[in-house]
Amino acid sequence: MIIVTGANGFIGSAIVWQLNEKRPEKVIATDTLSLQERPTPLENRTVDQFLLKNEIWGFLKNNAAQIQWVIHMGACSSTTETDVAFLQENNTEYTQKLFQWCTENKTPFIYASSAAVYGDGQNGFSDRDKPENFEPLNPYGESKAAFDRWAVKQEKAPPNWYGLRFFNVYGPGEEHKESMASVVFKAFHQIKKTGELKLFRSHRPDYQDGEQERDFVYVKDITRWILELMEKKPESGIYNMGFGQPRTWIDLASAVFENLEVPVKIDWIDMPSEVRDQYQYTTCAQTEKWKANQLSAPQWSLEEGIKDYVSFLKSGKRYL
Repeated sequence: MIIVTGANGFIGSAIVWQLNEKRPEKVIATDTLSLQERPTPLENRTVDQFLLKNEIWGFLKNNAAQIQWVIHMGACSSTTETDVAFLQENNTEYTQKLFQWCTENKTPFIYASSAAVYGDGQNGFSDRDKPENFEPLNPYGESKAAFDRWAVKQEKAPPNWYGLRFFNVYGPGEEHKESMASVVFKAFHQIKKTGELKLFRSHRPDYQDGEQERDFVYVKDITRWILELMEKKPESGIYNMGFGQPRTWIDLASAVFENLEVPVKIDWIDMPSEVRDQYQYTTCAQTEKWKANQLSAPQWSLEEGIKDYVSFLKSGKRYL
């Protein structure tokens, strides 16, 4: 039996899809949003039971012996959230309680961290460095970093535990994310509707417009890697989840235009002033730790990932 929290969200529902495809265990899905409030992500998935967030503790207590993994994707994923108390409760304390339960019950644990913990990148993007070496740029990043700092200091821990620092994940199943959806998703719909794409111009002289960089990673690599962690059980700790190579917004835009068979046309717009001080001009996952544990390389380049994703969106499908 595998618990997946945040199962009614983007990465959580993709993990349920991957588990259904590759693993025989029963899946227990949990989320803050019920299936009535958001029915689509799990409508084609097989879950043995669906629980609301506040129901999980009773279930864990009554079924401890049967639970083989807890995969914790349930959290506030909005990078613009400013309610510090809300983030503390949902991104830090909730994860601490699950970590402690898994420790006490000797259950392996996977949780979602974030590349936002690295801040502006001046101190690098290494998952081997101490979490306190980084300064997040916003309350969301701080809520994720707070748990990372806490976790690595625990004398007692689950038998295997993995904190996954997701970089720029894109792919099927993010429709409900609205403003937090990937630029690939937004570009597909903007270009279909208007024939052009709006992108932020650069506000730094050392970066030309569209040359800002991100480490883009396809969700199908993420879900495959999670299964790999479950099967190989490498050393516990924090791992970067990125492609390991930064690409520009121009690269991304060009691939979407190409797959829609539309000429490239970009409308450069000013970045909102309230965002400029928190904007990362480059991100790149350092993946030496991943490679040192003999874990696999990404299979989806940006071009191949976008090709697959655009084909999926053209088909009218919404979720895996």
